[in-house]
Amino acid sequence: MVTRDSVGSWLEGGPGGHGDDEGLPRGARLGLPATGPGSLARLGRRVVALTIDWAACLAVSAVLLPSRTDGLFLLRGDSLATLAVFALENVVLLATLGHTLGHRLLGLQVRRTIPATPDGPPQLSQRPPGVLSALVRTVLLCLVLPAVVWDGDGRGLHDRAAGTVLVRR
Repeated sequence: MVTRDSVGSWLEGGPGGHGDDEGLPRGARLGLPATGPGSLARLGRRVVALTIDWAACLAVSAVLLPSRTDGLFLLRGDSLATLAVFALENVVLLATLGHTLGHRLLGLQVRRTIPATPDGPPQLSQRPPGVLSALVRTVLLCLVLPAVVWDGDGRGLHDRAAGTVLVRR
């Protein structure tokens, strides 16, 4: 029989998501504060920001690349075109500004992590993530599954693979 212990070790944490650092708040191993500016973005804000971004991409797709003339306006665009617009929005805005439209409206920002040194925890860069990190993050976000699986710090696997973290501004 497969148990959580046999498949969960790569998640770096127990059922509570804390691992060996029991009692530490989410993001503490990354050197992030527990609350306020610079803290790890919570799930509610992430979902609302994603919804705003997706609605904007649906509108752009409906106007520029319609595949139907009937039904709700936002659902008139081609579904793959909507995904392409979403991916383009994410790559361009994250690489240059560090946030998408939804992130900006919800007070979130994507930052690149600088690996830990022997002297201390990882640090966050003040600059936008850059094209490569934005591209990796976006491709994995479009695949959905890496975005809904979190590591022990509460970071999505798409952020972990890209070397980024979504924080409050």
